[in-house]
Order: sequence, then structure tokens, then C-alpha cells
Amino acid sequence: MADLKVRIWRGDAAGGAFAEYAVPARENQTILDVVTQIQREQQPDLAYRFACRVGMCGSCAMEVNGRARWTCRTHVKRVASPGETLEIRPLANLPVIRDLATDMAPFFDKWARAGGKFQPKDAPDGAVPAEFAVVPPASKKRQAADAGIECIGCGVCYASCDIVAWNQDYLGPAAMNRAWTLVNDVRDGGNKERLDAVSGDAGCHSCHSTQSCTERCPKNLDPSSAIAGLKRTIFWDSLLGRR
Repeated sequence: MADLKVRIWRGDAAGGAFAEYAVPARENQTILDVVTQIQREQQPDLAYRFACRVGMCGSCAMEVNGRARWTCRTHVKRVASPGETLEIRPLANLPVIRDLATDMAPFFDKWARAGGKFQPKDAPDGAVPAEFAVVPPASKKRQAADAGIECIGCGVCYASCDIVAWNQDYLGPAAMNRAWTLVNDVRDGGNKERLDAVSGDAGCHSCHSTQSCTERCPKNLDPSSAIAGLKRTIFWDSLLGRR
């Protein structure tokens, strides 16, 4: 089989450029396979992240041909036609540490700013309650929380968000998806502070509903709906004088 032509971003926060490589094409080859082969056989100082290789950790997320993806679950034949060059770069909207590795601190800092920490309603001091809370699986709030609970914090939605690109203070879809999950968790007691956090200029009302986060989420979650839910909750709380 013919070699794959690959362009990979090399550099750090100060700047960089694309480097070109040729990699033997193989059947069922993933983007992560390509990057790993380059690092092992051609460019041993190439920096990138991966862990599980099976779509469980999300740490291998990169931008491939202009779209953020999990590279371990993305096969070359899905994103490049025969003879087409693969272009791989670090996730957008995050500081670059080196090459394909980004600094995820701003992403997780926004989880904290959005009130992403569970606060037990019956234990304000953070202690574990003595009894397990019983939450009926068919309840409306439980189903709303379940819809977003599987987020693993890979950053694909954040890197795909136009609003984050325009406004670096914007909390981003993952942080607000987490906030919406906790707003619907009947065991949580931190909703006043959480809704205050996501109602500011950098919160849910800045979302333009372009749906890129939902379209590109590898877990098929719907952060756009979560953000819309926060908007509705804040509206009704304000209208009814609960805020």
C-alpha cells in the first residue's frame, strides 16, 4: 500500500510550524496509530497524549483535518481519501505545551468556576451522608442528569466551540453540561451558587447555539441542550422571584 502523507504541528506556545512525514498505510489504521508510528520510528521527541487507546479516557483528542476528534477511535479512511494529506494539530482554544499536547488547566478551571463540584444537600460540610439517597430512575430530573453524566472531559466540545474562540472567558460547553447535570441532581445543594456562576457574561447566555459541541461530542452527548436548560431555569427563577 502507498505511504500516507502526514503534516503534524511541531512547536510550543511561542510558535511552530508543520513538519511533513510519510507513514506506511495499513488496513484499519487509526490516527493515533499514525502519530505513534511517527514518534517511535521517525520523531522520538514528538509530544502527544494517549492512555487507554479504546475511547475511554479522551486524552488522545487532537484536531485532524480541521476537526477535533478522538484519534484512537478515528480511522484514517474515515477522514482522508487515498492520496490526501492528513493534517494533525493540537486541540484549538487551549494553550499548547508542545507539539500535540495542550494545557488542559483552563478547561478544568472552568469546570470549577461553573460549580462542577457535587455538594451533598444533607451534608453542607462535604461529608458523606450516612444513608444512600434514593432517586427513582424514571424521574424527570434523574433522566435529565443522566443525559449528560457520561462526559469524560476530553475537551473536544471546548475545542470545537466558536464562542470560546471569540471569548476566552466563556465557560464552554463541557463546564455547563456538568453544571446542568448537577442542577438536576436532587441530592445536590449547591444550585444557587452554581446558577449564579453560569448566568454571568461568560455563562450560558453567551451561547449562540451553533451546535458544534453537540455535533462533535464523541460520546453523543448534547451540551447544547444542557446550556438551553440552564437558560430556561435561570429565566423561570428570575420571573418567579426565586433569584
